[in-house]
Amino acid sequence: MSAVEADVKIAVDLPSGRVEVSASWGRPAAASAVVAVAHGAGTGYAHPFLTGFAAAVHDEGFATLRFNFPYSEAGRRMPGPAAHAIATWAAAEAWLAEHAPGLAVWAAGKSYGGRMASMAAAEGVIRPAGLVYLGYPLHPPGDPAKARVAHLPDVAAPQLFVEGTNDPFVDPHAQLDEAVASCQDARIHWIEGGGHSFEVKGRKRPADEIGAGLAPLVADWIRSRG
Repeated sequence: MSAVEADVKIAVDLPSGRVEVSASWGRPAAASAVVAVAHGAGTGYAHPFLTGFAAAVHDEGFATLRFNFPYSEAGRRMPGPAAHAIATWAAAEAWLAEHAPGLAVWAAGKSYGGRMASMAAAEGVIRPAGLVYLGYPLHPPGDPAKARVAHLPDVAAPQLFVEGTNDPFVDPHAQLDEAVASCQDARIHWIEGGGHSFEVKGRKRPADEIGAGLAPLVADWIRSRG
């Protein structure tokens, strides 16, 4: 099922006032659910990894909403306060409630975008049907002592961690295993040989193709939880 994406704007209420962020909305015919997709820390909603992932998600029969965080919208590469990202997730969920009523919302994100979704869900700011982390950044590379896991047991919705076995953000793997075991309902899907962006050494592929390759497994998991 193909879908033509439309450029939209999402209003986000920040402590400093209301801002608008760019987004892209795609809904194939007879979509059964919607996957909201947030970008990684140093990119934006139009990154090829996300566009490829979204196009393949459409082929699986789901709508998508890709969106920027305010710092990326402003042209900055370094993330702003976590509260701003959490507010953006809330705004994306509200936009979908208005424009796609009746469709279950699954929150997905590449690295930082997924972690911010998990924080929003743990705080009860968003209530997705489930969450998908495309390379959850468990800790800074080489610094497992700074694990970003304390909030994960507070996430009530099902969680899928899609992780590369060569990702320095989840090394050692046992640390992620322990974090997932502490969750209410979570599992890990390992991508053999994958790095943080699921690149595999010795197998050069464009980012959109890599992103698209993850869509079937994500779609299968969503359907299994539906």
